Amino acid sequence: MSLAAVAWLFFVGVIVQVFLAGVGLFELTDWSAHRDLGWGLGSAPILILAMAVPARLERRTIWLIVGLTVVAIVQPELAAARKVAPVVAALHPVNALALFWLAWMVARRATDEARRIEPGRPRTPAAPASAMSPAEPSA
Repeated sequence: MSLAAVAWLFFVGVIVQVFLAGVGLFELTDWSAHRDLGWGLGSAPILILAMAVPARLERRTIWLIVGLTVVAIVQPELAAARKVAPVVAALHPVNALALFWLAWMVARRATDEARRIEPGRPRTPAAPASAMSPAEPSA
């Protein structure tokens, strides 16, 4: 499975996790599904990081993945702190916003990297946004 596919699966997992929080909040079921998925999602970015290092991604993408890994590992720990440090535990939903954003950025950048690198062709840097399109006449 490609890095981009794993990153998108993780992003979908984050969305499902938010849904499960709503299910628990509105007492449609208990919080066990949210809790169990949360502990599982906490270690998934380690796999993404392990896949990213040999892929030789851009430095910024690697740093986004490192940030995603740290935020994902911290996330269930924040919830677990609710009895001993409720103010710290209150950062759980705020951290979830960071987790969502980082997961989105990593999935997008991994997809961009996958599209840019074709088998059998040397890796080339991304074209700058100011590059002329083929339809534009040159001066």
